[in-house]
Amino acid sequence: MATQMFEGRRHAAVYQQYRFAPGKELQQTILAYLQEKRANPAELVVDVGCGSGQGTRFLAEHFKKVVGTDISEAQIQEARNAPSMPNISYLVCPAEELPFEDASVDLLTSFTAAHWFDIKKFMREANRVVKPGGCVVIATYTVDMSLRYGNCSEKLTKVFRECWDLLLKYSHSRIKLVLEDYKEIFEALPFPDKKRITDIFDRIPMTVAGVVGYLESASPYQAFMKKDPEAAKSLLQETEKRMLETMAVSSRETPVEFWVRHVCVLGCKGR
Repeated sequence: MATQMFEGRRHAAVYQQYRFAPGKELQQTILAYLQEKRANPAELVVDVGCGSGQGTRFLAEHFKKVVGTDISEAQIQEARNAPSMPNISYLVCPAEELPFEDASVDLLTSFTAAHWFDIKKFMREANRVVKPGGCVVIATYTVDMSLRYGNCSEKLTKVFRECWDLLLKYSHSRIKLVLEDYKEIFEALPFPDKKRITDIFDRIPMTVAGVVGYLESASPYQAFMKKDPEAAKSLLQETEKRMLETMAVSSRETPVEFWVRHVCVLGCKGR
């Protein structure tokens, strides 16, 4: 059974506001792979565990019809409320029970979500719905993150990492799949033609407020909030204060570079 962590309206709203779309390097990695496999132009793309639609909207720029699915009604509502292209639609459904016919999907994707799925059931479902010659792309960003600003990047990253390391104590056991660079998910993909890339680095333009908002959107922070709301809020307030002091600025809207390492599992189903 899938693990549900992003259900509440408040969390879905934070997720929509602060989660970032796939970065340019990850996008190029995916598009180059699909070009190599001649999967373009795909007629139907399904983005599973789409959350509030960050990855879905990227796909809609390149493919004819894109359907985002998520088990959370609150997340799907946020996705529907966001400005998007007319070739996107959204459905509420589990990743392990996709409402698509056998061999009907050209490209199946999942961004920063597959570690919450029942992997065995999801892979069985992926194998069922993907057409012969179709592709699967399963990506996530890792906890390998850093911040860059002027000449204080190292100190700034240290402040961020101290907060993140505290939050990771509240992380769900499923995060182990991310910490292991999706090795288990790669091995479970039932296509012989597959590969896993673990060194995709992206620069995401953010602000101090955006970085703190990202931390707030993370599942370990939400778990911390349930256990000790005051301590959780205090941690974020203190982290923001330390970031601003390190940067010698007063505005939380000050831009910073957020660097993140992605892992991407890519596979093509035999014809």
